[in-house]
Amino acid sequence: MTSSYEIVLRLAAFAALFTLMAVWEVLAPRRKLSVGRAARWPSNLGILIVDAIAVRLLIPAAALGAALFAAGRGWGLFHFLGLRLSVAALLGLVILDLVIYLQHVVFHYVPVLWRLHRMHHADLDIDVSTGGRFHPLEILISLLVKMATIVLFGIPPVAVVIFELVLNATSTFNHANVAMPPWLDRILRLVVVTPDMHRVHHSISRRETNSNFGFNLPWWDFIFGTYRRAPEAGHDGMTIGLPIFRAGSELRLDRLLTQPFRTDRNSG
Repeated sequence: MTSSYEIVLRLAAFAALFTLMAVWEVLAPRRKLSVGRAARWPSNLGILIVDAIAVRLLIPAAALGAALFAAGRGWGLFHFLGLRLSVAALLGLVILDLVIYLQHVVFHYVPVLWRLHRMHHADLDIDVSTGGRFHPLEILISLLVKMATIVLFGIPPVAVVIFELVLNATSTFNHANVAMPPWLDRILRLVVVTPDMHRVHHSISRRETNSNFGFNLPWWDFIFGTYRRAPEAGHDGMTIGLPIFRAGSELRLDRLLTQPFRTDRNSG
């Protein structure tokens, strides 16, 4: 599969799931939005477009290109060990997910990286549009980390395509403001990060923000002790966002792009 086909596939899958989650949010919302869509969606979707352009211009081959490059040269641990494709693909999916989890933790605890990542947390509501709200510099750093992991392990191209599709899908799903029966949430969060599980991560409380780091698999939070079942104030009572960047002007696209470079006292 070439990178152009991968992009079309990812866009189609994202558009379909985004639409599905958006409709679900309207029909069965989990929380009442404090700000709403009109003030947030133009910038949240706008930053998604900026991210896509930045990746296309600066790293056009992206993760799949790194996988094809490594496969063509026999680079990486999996090639060295002579693993079967099915085994290498399965291990590759798990390793990539672990790396994304660890990267997420690092972005919370390293101050300069937190400045980039906090733009994602500064959204005053959390819904399906929040799933694509990441600063382009964070997206580029994350992509470089994935590419290095792919080359180091020799993760097969098919695993990379699957992982990227799943990552887009889970980020769209677990940021959605959708209600589901508690029993279903309890079952699902054994194998995938659910909206109720991830919403805790967007709490204004720093203790809760520094929990539930997983995007796809919830297991890393269970294993490394970063799992929190629910917010202390409850899902209806919790405050979304950060103590800073709470002015309405901070929802504009230009303000989102400059948040990492502004001090807290100038946050509005």
